[in-house]
Amino acid sequence: MSNENENKVVENEAVAPAAEIKKRKSNASIPVDQFNWDEFEKDAPYEEDKASIEESYNQTLSKVVENEVVEGTVMAINKREVLVNIGYKSEGVINVAEFRYNPELKVGDKVEVYVETAVDKKGQLILSHKKAHSLRSWDLVNEAYENETVIKGYVKARTKGGMIVEVFGIEAFLPGSQIEVKPIRDYDVYVNKTMDFKIVKINNEYRNVVVSHKALIEAEIEAQKADIIGKLEKGQVLEGTVKNITTYGVFVDLGGVDGLIHITDLSWGRINHPEEIVTLDQKINVVILDFDEAKKRIALGLKQLQAHPWEALNPDLKVGDIVEGKVVVIADYGAFVEIQPGVEGLIHVSEMSWSLHLRSAQDFLKVGDTVKAVVLTLDREERKMSLGIKQLKADPWADINVKYPINSKHTATVRNFTNFGVFVELEEGVDGLIHISDLSWTKKIKHPSEFTSIGDSIEVVVLDVDQENRRLSLGHKQLEENPWDVFETIFTLGSTHEGTIISINDKGGATVALPYGIEGFCSVRNLAKQDGTQAKVEEKLQFKVTEFNKASKKIILSHVRTWEEPRHEEKAEKNSEIDSTQKAVKKLKANLEKTTLGDISELAELKNKLEQESK
Repeated sequence: MSNENENKVVENEAVAPAAEIKKRKSNASIPVDQFNWDEFEKDAPYEEDKASIEESYNQTLSKVVENEVVEGTVMAINKREVLVNIGYKSEGVINVAEFRYNPELKVGDKVEVYVETAVDKKGQLILSHKKAHSLRSWDLVNEAYENETVIKGYVKARTKGGMIVEVFGIEAFLPGSQIEVKPIRDYDVYVNKTMDFKIVKINNEYRNVVVSHKALIEAEIEAQKADIIGKLEKGQVLEGTVKNITTYGVFVDLGGVDGLIHITDLSWGRINHPEEIVTLDQKINVVILDFDEAKKRIALGLKQLQAHPWEALNPDLKVGDIVEGKVVVIADYGAFVEIQPGVEGLIHVSEMSWSLHLRSAQDFLKVGDTVKAVVLTLDREERKMSLGIKQLKADPWADINVKYPINSKHTATVRNFTNFGVFVELEEGVDGLIHISDLSWTKKIKHPSEFTSIGDSIEVVVLDVDQENRRLSLGHKQLEENPWDVFETIFTLGSTHEGTIISINDKGGATVALPYGIEGFCSVRNLAKQDGTQAKVEEKLQFKVTEFNKASKKIILSHVRTWEEPRHEEKAEKNSEIDSTQKAVKKLKANLEKTTLGDISELAELKNKLEQESK
C-alpha cells in the first residue's frame, strides 16, 4: 500500500471517535471555562492510537540528513525569504539573496538545497541554496564551458578593467571589452543587474573564471554586418549615429555595423579635432566612400555631402593678385593660409623673406595671424595654390650695386659660421660672406668662432658684388692698412727681436709672439739655448729672423743663431790673426838669409816674439 492510501486510513480511524464525541456532546451547552477536559480525554480513544498515528505520519515524511544536498520545491517567495518543501514535516527557509542570479525564480520550481540544520531553536528547517550550488558550482561551470551553454550571472561590482559577476555561486571576471560590442561610457549602470553570459576561459588551478556578454551577440552582429555590407554601394547616403570620437576620426553606427569618418573627410576646412564638427550620439547623414567586405571596414565621408569650396572660388582670381587670409597651420617648411573656408594656399618659407639664409616659418608667422599675400601659382583642377609675402616688399638686390658698391663700408650682423668663413646679414634679404682669410691681417684663425660670435655686429668692406647670383664678398681686415708692409721694414733678415714662446706643437715647432702682435715660427732645433738646455713655453728669448715671406705672412725665427753666430765670428777673427803672424814669420825667415850678422840678434829677438804670440 502506498503512503497516500495509508494516510487516508489513519485519518479515518482518528476522526471517527472524535465525531461521535462531538455528536454526543453537541446537545450540551457548557461554558468553556466549566468544560471538563479530563472527562473529555478519558472518553476519547485518541491517547490509545496516538503513538500509532504518529508513527504512520512519520513514515510519510522524507528522511532528512544534515549536510547533504537534496532537491526541493519552491512553495512561496517574499521579499526576504524563499520557502522550499523537501518533504520534511516543516518547510525550509532560504534567504532570497541566494537566488539573485535567477530573478525568474517562481513557485513550483525545483531547486537544489543544502540541509544545514534539520531543526533549529525555533523548530525550523534551515536550508541553503548557495551552499548546494557551491558544491556543484565548478562541475556546472566546467559543464557550461564545455557545452558553450548560455548562463545567467549577477553583476556584483565594478573592478579595475571590468566587472565582478557571480555565476553558480562563484565570482567570475567580466572584462570591460566583453560587456558590449560598443564602447561603454558608464560601467556602473550594469552593477546589480542579471545578464546572460558565456564562459570563455577557465583556470581550474587558480579557480579563475572569465565570462563574456559580448560573445553572445557577436555572432548575431557579424551576420547583421555581412547582410548590411552586402547591400552597400559606393556613393550611398545613410543615416547613422556617432558612436565614438577619436583624434583621428569618428565611428558611426549604421545600424549594426560601424563605419569610420576620417578627420580629413569631416570638413572641407582644416580642423584640429573631430569634436569641432560632431558630438556623441548625434544623428548624421554620411556617404559611403569605400568598403571592404572581407575586413568589414567601411570608409565614410561627411564633407562630401557639401559642395567643394574651390567650386565657389572667385573665377576672376589669377596669379599676381593679392589675397588676405588666416594662418591655419604652421610647419618648418611654410604656412597654410585659408583665404576662404576650405580654400588654402601655401606660403613656402622661401617666399617669406628675400633672404637666402632660410629660417623656420615660425620666425615669420604664427597660427591665427591674418596676412596679405600674392598669388604665385593657381591650379584649379588640382585645387592647389602657392602664395608669397616677400613679393609685397621691394627686392633689395634690384639696386644692390647702388646701395653696396665695392669698397663701401657697412655694419653687418653675424648669422652663421662655416669652416671657411662667416655669413653676415647687411639687411633683410642681403647676406654676404667674409672669408676666414679676410678676418685678420695678423692672427692665424682656425675657425671663425675664434674671432666673433653669432649675433655680434661686425664692420665690413664690400670686396665684390655678384648681382646675378645674389652674392656679396666682404672683408673685415681691409678696414685697416696691411701691416706687413711695415713689418717688412722691421723684421728684416738677420735682425734680432725679443719674443715669447706661446706654444710648442707635436710636430716639433714653436709659435713665438713678437712685437706689434705678430707671430713667428721657430723649429725645435733652433730653440736650443747656449747652456745646452731647451727653451720652454712662456719663456722670453732673443730670436733672429732667418726668413720673411710677406705673401704668405710667415716669419721664420731662430734662437740658436743669436748665440752661435757671434762665436763663429770671434773664431774667424782669431784665425785671421794667426794667418797674418804665420805669414810674417815666413817672410822673416826669408829675409834672414839676406841680413848681415849685425841684424841677426835683433831679428832673432823679433822671431821669438812672433812665435810666442803665435803660440
